[in-house]
Amino acid sequence: MRIGGAEFLLSAAGRSAWPPPDLPEVAIAGRSNVGKSSLINALTGRKALAKTSATPGKTQTINFFRVEGRPAGRGARPFLLADLPGYGFAQVPLALRARWRPMVEEYLRERASLRGVVVLIDARRGAKEMDLDLLQWLAAADLPACLTLTKADKLKRGERRAAADDLARTLMQGGGLYGRWAGPLLTSAKAGTGRRELLAQIEAWLDEPPRTRPAA
Repeated sequence: MRIGGAEFLLSAAGRSAWPPPDLPEVAIAGRSNVGKSSLINALTGRKALAKTSATPGKTQTINFFRVEGRPAGRGARPFLLADLPGYGFAQVPLALRARWRPMVEEYLRERASLRGVVVLIDARRGAKEMDLDLLQWLAAADLPACLTLTKADKLKRGERRAAADDLARTLMQGGGLYGRWAGPLLTSAKAGTGRRELLAQIEAWLDEPPRTRPAA
């Protein structure tokens, strides 16, 4: 499964800089060192589209990318990918960490063109409190999530399955607390594992109608 050409569009530190909401949009979220940039590059087939940083947590803006073609290859139907700033890195100054929550919550609540959020979790570490908090924010905003376990190539086959089962069990025990979620998908940016399945989920979201109004 392939998608069309992708390019960096802009970085936004606040709502006034968001691009017009005239294209369907999917966001990528996760902890600062979970491999968001590597996964975006693997999804789009561009090795350096999203810049990786030697200092996790450094980026404190929402980075928007325009993708020209859809995953299923049905013509030139562009969409946007939004890379949300990473969270949970202890060495980020408190002031920056405090800024993350209102900026991202406003985006999740108010971005009418947003169809769903890919939530990345390190397969070796499992879901942490902030990951589960994010899922509750998505549920409150009536946004679906796709749970995506990254760096699966660093685990043995049995460990991968156990990581996915443990995450699914945690979410199911929460009942409706964590909203609408798909997965967990096991992925590896290095090996290409899970790329087809994740693109299929993105395609399904892009075919859904936009939210009729931003969630309250």
